[in-house]
Amino acid sequence: MDLSMKWLADYIDCNDMPIREFCYDMTMSGSKVEKYEIEGEEVSKVVVGKLISVVPHEDSDHLVICQVDVGSDSPIQIVTGAPNVKEGQYVPVALDGSTLPNGVKIKKGKLRGVESNGMLCSLSELNLTTHDFPYAISDGIFILGDDCELIEGKDIKEAIGLNDTSVEFEITSNRPDCLSILGLAREAHATFGRAVNVPSLKYKGVDGTASNYMSVDIKNTELCSRYIAGIVKNVKIEPSPRWMRERLRACGVRPINNFVDITNFVMLEYGHPMHAFDLKYVDGSSIIIRNAEAGEKIMTLDGVERELSSEMLVISDAKKPVAVAGVMGGEFSGIMDDTTTVVFEAACFDGASVRTTAKKLNMRTDASSRFEKGLTAENCKNAIVRAFHLVEELGCGEVVREIIDADYSDKLPKMVEFDYKWINAFLGTDILEMDMIKILQSLDFQIRDGYVIVPHFRIDIKCKADIAEEVARIFGYNNIPSTIVTGIAQAKRTEKQKFERSITSSM
Repeated sequence: MDLSMKWLADYIDCNDMPIREFCYDMTMSGSKVEKYEIEGEEVSKVVVGKLISVVPHEDSDHLVICQVDVGSDSPIQIVTGAPNVKEGQYVPVALDGSTLPNGVKIKKGKLRGVESNGMLCSLSELNLTTHDFPYAISDGIFILGDDCELIEGKDIKEAIGLNDTSVEFEITSNRPDCLSILGLAREAHATFGRAVNVPSLKYKGVDGTASNYMSVDIKNTELCSRYIAGIVKNVKIEPSPRWMRERLRACGVRPINNFVDITNFVMLEYGHPMHAFDLKYVDGSSIIIRNAEAGEKIMTLDGVERELSSEMLVISDAKKPVAVAGVMGGEFSGIMDDTTTVVFEAACFDGASVRTTAKKLNMRTDASSRFEKGLTAENCKNAIVRAFHLVEELGCGEVVREIIDADYSDKLPKMVEFDYKWINAFLGTDILEMDMIKILQSLDFQIRDGYVIVPHFRIDIKCKADIAEEVARIFGYNNIPSTIVTGIAQAKRTEKQKFERSITSSM
């Protein structure tokens, strides 16, 4: 999981935290950091410049001579062969002595006898693409748009948002909640004791109900315990705003368009995969969650036709499968340029089923990697409401207020006995009961009538030892005193352990 530190700062105050200290402390509290990368670290002495004049080179039919204001006492002269530069534009300027990605050095020189004191940069020369700045062109100079800070001489990394830090975490398979920005924000809250600011989960919507547009029918409630569908009408397909593109890029996801980006944004933020369908490609306006028929085929979004088997779960319309549940959508399930009505899906699929399907079809995706670890049905509602909130924030459609919520999930909270004396004996510590409660509450556990009420997203908590582990990692393993092992000099397995070991080896 790649974490954007800019994105984390939306939820918890971490701007004053040295990145090495953050990585070390998060690792010590149980969220192992593999590495961190600073965007644009290789880029130096590249600034915003304004083109004051652009005139043809006398000895060339394609070169032009530019006078560029870079915030210094006088303009500098740069010769370029780019065809898309015009007077008044703002562009990235690599000054004499600057460095670009991959160690490229820029020095002043002469082109056809005319002095050139630097270079005007394209997107690729800054290690960017048109996915990052959709209004730019790939084969010319990067002309800065209104979403950039157009200040002569300003460091280009600050001006275009190429200044995030990405932290790569190794998330263990029992902590799917940490495959999300919000999950890591909770961990940072418990680690550093700083307040978490959770995004608002509400939307206004317009009058109407999704059931007037479509229907939902779950045929296999064991493999799909909840399916929520919502409608957005009068949609406008366009690029996402820069802040959203930046956060997706820092987390290793390529921006596409506003609706695709919203589903990816919510998946990264809440850890719950979503899908968006174009309603006009849903035959019969029906969504049916069922097992595939043996030999049934689907053309997936990656352009590959795949043969399905009967144990695989699919999302189908009245005629055909439109998605492999929890793995990937079908060829016509995506968002097109002419899409007018979008169906948003947030569902909870059985993890083992998703893993088996993904493995048989040789399709491991961001969605399948999350579902197969085990996601909770309660998070479906959070995901779809957040998606609708973003639709309204971006002004890219009208959310139909009433959703379809087919919910067959278990609502009973998980409870584990809380015995602080047992935990201290188990850990070899002497932690006060009130301190244990404070630690557990910082991780969103509740303590009531001698029991720990486990939050829905913590699927890994099953017994008292798990509660003890939570206390130990936040209290700090380095704060637990070392003790000498006492008792029998040579340990032996019990008869039960011998039997279990034999069965395990045989299997």
